[in-house]
Amino acid sequence: MKKFASLLFVAIVGGGVTLGAYKLLEDESKTEVSNLTTSPNFNTVAYEGRPISSTNADFTEAADRTVHAVVHVKNVQTSRQPRNLQEFFYGGGETRKGLVGAGSGVIISADGYIVTNNHVIDGATELDVSLNDNRTFKAEVIGTDPQADIALIKIDADEDLPYLPFGDSDNVRLGEWALAVGNPFNLTSTVTAGIISAKARDINEYDSNPQSFIQTDAAINPGNSGGALVNINGELIGINTAITSQTGSYVGYAFAVPSNNARKIVEDILEYGDVQRGILGVSGTSLNPSIASQLDVDAVEGVYVADVEFESGAKKAGLEEGDIITQIDNVKVSKFSDLSGYLGAKRPNDVVQVTYTRDGESITVPVTLLKYEAYVIDKPGLEVREASSELLKEYGVKNGVVIAQATNDKLKRYGLNGIVITEIDEEPVKSVADVKRIMNAKNPNEPVSLSFVGKGGEKKQIIFQ
Repeated sequence: MKKFASLLFVAIVGGGVTLGAYKLLEDESKTEVSNLTTSPNFNTVAYEGRPISSTNADFTEAADRTVHAVVHVKNVQTSRQPRNLQEFFYGGGETRKGLVGAGSGVIISADGYIVTNNHVIDGATELDVSLNDNRTFKAEVIGTDPQADIALIKIDADEDLPYLPFGDSDNVRLGEWALAVGNPFNLTSTVTAGIISAKARDINEYDSNPQSFIQTDAAINPGNSGGALVNINGELIGINTAITSQTGSYVGYAFAVPSNNARKIVEDILEYGDVQRGILGVSGTSLNPSIASQLDVDAVEGVYVADVEFESGAKKAGLEEGDIITQIDNVKVSKFSDLSGYLGAKRPNDVVQVTYTRDGESITVPVTLLKYEAYVIDKPGLEVREASSELLKEYGVKNGVVIAQATNDKLKRYGLNGIVITEIDEEPVKSVADVKRIMNAKNPNEPVSLSFVGKGGEKKQIIFQ
């Protein structure tokens, strides 16, 4: 087998900004994964997954419905141009506005809510939204989820706007027809057709927060970011986000955030003001024959549990290192993105049925998802979470946050999970918010003093330079 030779880069095509490497390929060619940007109550339909058997399927109704609900989003930013060294060093200069990128968006309600990609609107001073009838509006950012690359914006019109209902992306089937609608290369209202090529596709296997995309071969190009992926019935099943390409343009692979995940993010932003992430509390890896051989396990599918977080729902349900998760509710888990994709549509306190194997026996347990509230203290490299009142009482302290895991490889061998941090720089901490406040006020080059309470009640203070 050839050695992996080149990295795929995630890039915002219009701005030409590389976001990060994500994958090694088995051939010698350089391929890029590109974001597709050129420099209340929402109606939901229960999609039954009705495949169109004829290749002469009529796309006209779905296309006509979709183009009127897809908009052109322009990212305008303000910058200062210093005219001399004094302005350069002390601020000031001529203020200029400029278009730094453009993409697409999908109207999801008659009163003007629009879902798009976060990278389309990131850093914008102004957002200009153009409808299919050439009307233009200023848009307001309602909320964003950079991790999922989803943003919610809003325009105010004098009349109800055409919009797309959400479909059920869980029911989408491989081989079904799909239409991609957006504004590639600033060509408005462009419709392309293809099929669903894959589901739960993770295009960044080395990311600590794996994503789960719908893959399609519908032609998608720069400017399609934030546009609609719809089924033959004109129902929104995904938000077009990225492509893989050697040139930055379409060569047959495109990826969309599933509509169930996008809808959940939008509803969270409107109801809570931010995204409510429910976590299972496990970390691990997707199994394949090579990894199974390394781990000395028989299974070649599923998620191998490498670690179970302290006080997580998985821990309380009895999951352990070495277990292999094979199913969650009624969804088969072949790889980690199957798991993360399904959980992406869930919230804290939801209960899921997790099926796993241990010593050849299949076990199913209910697991309550906890809210993701964590912060990584970069120095020394510790992820902390909120500590329950029961844990604080057990350790004999009145305040503190608990270490969920070490992010620094050198610290992982010390088994710090579950230890409580009570003070930072001799200032008491009662919550993750306190940790953020203290750390954000510090100079990154300053030493950090952490006061710990161990499981035996012993107290220690360590200064990290």
